[in-house]
Amino acid sequence: MNGEELTEQETALYDRQIRVWGADAQRRLSKSHILVYGMKGTVAEFCKNIVLAGVGSVTLVDDREVTEEVLSANFLILPDENLYHGKTLAEVCCDSLKEFNPMVHVSVEKGDISTFGVEFFGKFDAVVISCCSLAKKKLINQKCRKLPKRVAFYTVDCRGSCGEIFVDLKDYKYSKKKLEETVECQLEFPSFEDTISVPWKALPKRVSKLYFAMRVIEQFEGAEGRNPGETSIADLPGVLKLRKELCETNSVNESQIPDALLERLLIGTSEYPPVCAIIGGILGQEVIKAISGKGDPLKNFFFFDAMDGKGLIEDISEPKPTLETTVLLMNHDLWKFNAGGFSILLIFTHVARVWTLGSMMKMNLKSHCRRCSDVVAGHS
Repeated sequence: MNGEELTEQETALYDRQIRVWGADAQRRLSKSHILVYGMKGTVAEFCKNIVLAGVGSVTLVDDREVTEEVLSANFLILPDENLYHGKTLAEVCCDSLKEFNPMVHVSVEKGDISTFGVEFFGKFDAVVISCCSLAKKKLINQKCRKLPKRVAFYTVDCRGSCGEIFVDLKDYKYSKKKLEETVECQLEFPSFEDTISVPWKALPKRVSKLYFAMRVIEQFEGAEGRNPGETSIADLPGVLKLRKELCETNSVNESQIPDALLERLLIGTSEYPPVCAIIGGILGQEVIKAISGKGDPLKNFFFFDAMDGKGLIEDISEPKPTLETTVLLMNHDLWKFNAGGFSILLIFTHVARVWTLGSMMKMNLKSHCRRCSDVVAGHS
């Protein structure tokens, strides 16, 4: 991004948020370019958030027609057939987004995103995809990673009352305030393919059940040649069979993926607006942090389930080699807030690895909050 300063008009329009994250962060936002694929309800919420935040441009890709299912959660589409007749989802949403902030350039790119070359993705600072098959997620993430510059990559999926976000920022450097000083930090993110390839038995015992359930549904749709969301309760026998096979292969108990959760994901083909608002809000916040380079980014999965109102962040990465000793220091912080009518409990797990030459030591720090005791127990 270039070093152009904010214009007087931009400074006046974004005055309040400049007071929150500073003029430099706003300058970075105003020069950023975001690519978005899959215009469902959650993505519509995300787009609204980043357009209001003042990014430089948003490019939408979705050649599908407007359907009743999309109308149920996408507030960018008015229930008037005359307004969207003959237009694609991306075109209809583009028209609505322009009204939120005329200073943000919103455009449409037509075509199958999986056929776009690597250089196409190089035009953007962040790529957000939804409604994608497992194979398409891997492909687009690989293309973003081949670029010489860092392109932030996100997947977002919302199935009924459940949702997840995946984040890949490659080798990411950022700053955050600690007491009275600014600390420079660095994180290494694995690719989507590397992340979901981590053996289940290598994951912490208390990892979100939603992570496993989403992988089962994702693989089932891929094996059956289905598009995301093209499932029903009639598919339950096939899904349970696949769950059994995956659990046996990964040496994981089937109870880790409850039948009831799989049923909810199978029939949750429509999005719930309150859940869309929550997931879209979290995603917008993460993209803003990645572009501005300020604040701890989400690493690397976020899960939300409206049934219990909890949001959980999981760091799912390939375990480090055990040739040297690792000391694990775990600190669990609790953050609870209300959004969209739901009470959300976010549990952040920060793991710091210190390599030594002695024998392995593992120290579990007890949580200061009893509601986190089950998480701490999972690492003991």
